[in-house]
Amino acid sequence: MPADYYETLGVSRDASKDEIRKAYRRLARKYHPDRNPDDPSAEDRFKEVREAHDVLKDEQKRAAYDRFGHAGVNGMGGGAGGGAGHAGFGDINDIFGDIFGDIFGGGGRRRQQRSRRGQDIRYTLDLDLEEAVAGVEKEIRMPTLGECQTCDGSGSKSGKLSVCSTCGGQGQVRMQQGFFSVQQTCPACHGSGRSIQDPCDDCNGSGQVRETRTLQVKIPAGVDTGDRIRLSGEGAAGAQGGLAGDLYVDVQVRPHPLFQRDGDDLYCEVPITITTAALGGQLKVPTLDGSVMLKIPAETQSGKLFRLRGKGVKSVRSRTSGDLLCRVAVETPVNLTREQKELLEQLQETMGHESDQNPQSTGWTDKVKSFFDRMGF
Repeated sequence: MPADYYETLGVSRDASKDEIRKAYRRLARKYHPDRNPDDPSAEDRFKEVREAHDVLKDEQKRAAYDRFGHAGVNGMGGGAGGGAGHAGFGDINDIFGDIFGDIFGGGGRRRQQRSRRGQDIRYTLDLDLEEAVAGVEKEIRMPTLGECQTCDGSGSKSGKLSVCSTCGGQGQVRMQQGFFSVQQTCPACHGSGRSIQDPCDDCNGSGQVRETRTLQVKIPAGVDTGDRIRLSGEGAAGAQGGLAGDLYVDVQVRPHPLFQRDGDDLYCEVPITITTAALGGQLKVPTLDGSVMLKIPAETQSGKLFRLRGKGVKSVRSRTSGDLLCRVAVETPVNLTREQKELLEQLQETMGHESDQNPQSTGWTDKVKSFFDRMGF
């Protein structure tokens, strides 16, 4: 799968244009081939950095990439291949123009390297908590590159391909200019090693056409935000009859009005009356399997956590279930009648400030007194 552009530049997904530009300049200087003549991998890294910058510096391309991944920027300046999918080197002027031209306000030309294998596609799928926990089948629609039906993906009207006369079928050519020697993707066949004498009119010889595909995706029970599902061969069609790439579905679970998820455990805040907290009782609480009765012991304090074992989420990996943790919040009554207020006043008079009846208040008062003593107040 092509490298994530944000990870390539080492920036966050909400990075500003200035942060993206600074990261690009720093990495471009670091990996420029002229600075790393003994490191063959530097050239590939330099290409990755430049491609990531070309997409993220443009608001329209960046928005498409954030939503659909590499498929969203295909044909707009993103990588066209499903493997590395990086920009290829042009001539010597291209090399210096792309890095130093951008730094000093200029602009270099950019060429794309084509790969026979279709590019991988990333799709973000939003789910409700109930769907993520139980598993669901979802229909998704996504823009992609499909196989051209006119030429059956060959790119040729007749379906026949010839060996490229420029590179002799190697897909690479070596260029010498002065003391520089650069191996680059063949400009005639774009790295495929083959040439088309009669390009298909519908796909212009690429074997691919843009389309919107609808798929049914099965989501296993227990997935969570950050989980990724790989569907082999469901990515973009390969160029000139190559293998299709893969589809990666990234799961994003929406916030829930009742539950907060932490791994396989669920948390729920449950309001209780002051009388239930003081005297004890039973309370009906929701779970993902229905409601259950929760026993509230007498003298329960606000914030106490009750654990309902096995009422959380069944893990997608271990198939064990987490717990539901209910945190009670004692509510202060409102809109009291005169009679209710009088009863509370009578209760207050009988309680006074006895420490054994107000343990938290008494403990807090002791801590405040100790603090004032240390500060000399």
